[in-house]
Order: sequence, then C-alpha cells, then structure tokens
Amino acid sequence: MSKTRAFPGAAALCLAALLGGCATVSQDAVAPDTTAPAYQSSIEIDGRISVQYEQDDRPQSLHGSFFWKQTAQELNLDMFSPLGQTVATINVKPGIATLVQSGRAPQVAADVDALAAQSLGWPLPVSGMRQWLQGSGIDASGKPFVAKTGENDASFTTRDGWRVTYANWENDAASGQARPKRIDLTRSTTQAGKVAIRIAIDGWKKP
Repeated sequence: MSKTRAFPGAAALCLAALLGGCATVSQDAVAPDTTAPAYQSSIEIDGRISVQYEQDDRPQSLHGSFFWKQTAQELNLDMFSPLGQTVATINVKPGIATLVQSGRAPQVAADVDALAAQSLGWPLPVSGMRQWLQGSGIDASGKPFVAKTGENDASFTTRDGWRVTYANWENDAASGQARPKRIDLTRSTTQAGKVAIRIAIDGWKKP
C-alpha cells in the first residue's frame, strides 16, 4: 500500500497538487545552448520538494517546502511542512553537521549526507546539492559538469550514484540569468529502495 505524508510531524496535503506545482514552468523564454551562470558561494534559494522512497517494502511519499542559505563556510537548510511548520533543520560547518527534527534531540556527525540518511530514513544529498542547485557538479568520472540552459531533461550521473536531471529552466528576474527551475534526483539504494527527489525552485537571492 502506498502512503503519502508530509515531512515527519506535519499534516499531509495532496501530493498531486505539489507535483503539479513542481511541473509548472515559467513562460519567460530561456536561450538554449548557453551554460548555467557562474557558481555563487553565497546564495539563498527557496522552493518545494517531494520525495518518493520505500520503507519496509512499501512506497512512501513526502512533500513540503525548503529554504536553503549557504556561504563559503556554512550551510543552513530548513524544511517545512505544507502548512509552513519547520520540521527539520540542517546546519553544516567545516567538519561538523547538525540535524534537528521537531520533537527530537539534535543529531551531530562529520558527514552531512550520512547524517541525513540516518535521521530522515532516506538519503538527502546535501553536499552535492551545493552545486547541483546551481546547475553544475562532479560526474561519475570525477570531471566537472555544467548544465546548458534551455536543454531540458539533460542528465548527469554523479560520483555517489545520483542521477541529476535538469527538467526545466527559467529566467531569474533579479539577475536576468537563466536558472534551473526543476531538478529531479534519482538513485537506487539499499536503505530506501529507489529514491526520487523532485525540487522546484521558486526564488534566488544573494545574501
């Protein structure tokens, strides 16, 4: 039996509505065959996220929104229920990551990805998302990749087994540059079966 939930500790809303919102594409024209903007070490991003995975051989679905703020030395990721309640916060500093979930004691580890997988019950590739959210990363062979704007559904496989697909792009009103609008992440895992994470980006801002 399939189960659809909000992030742990929050009330559930319709997953179909969220996925429909994730698929929404800006009507602004995006010029093809140009690379993504230069990587910004300091940036703020907000959007929506949905996750599909398996638990005890049963499909599970989670959905909510997020706020991502990073600098060269620190990263903060807040995840919210559909009703706007903070249900998980991740903080990453050099050598240490902290994850706090509503109603639970803070969890600390050196590896943020291992911490997220252990605490959430499904893998969230926080370390890779630093670059992936901006259209670049390191592929399975260890070589850098940069997605091309306007090239919808361009995919890259990363060193840790994630398939990163840039499904849609839009022009960022503040900068006038094309930015990823929807990013799909997929990976087969022993912990949570086939994991699919859909990210819809609503806003960008330099802090």
